Amino acid sequence: MKANELRDMSAAELTKKLAELKEELFNLRFQHAINQLENPGRIETVKKDIARVKTVMRSNELKDAQ
Repeated sequence: MKANELRDMSAAELTKKLAELKEELFNLRFQHAINQLENPGRIETVKKDIARVKTVMRSNELKDAQ
């Protein structure tokens, strides 16, 4: 997911996206623990997406505070 796409989302959409990504990360970790994960690189990608969402959310908070 690109940061530009995230910046266009509303706060509610970002919150929903963050919840989806956290759930996906949980499922990927579970699959990894029982050796059923086909693409272990996906875990890193999801973690980075979570960080992007949080960064955009924080940026929006700071923008609103000004």
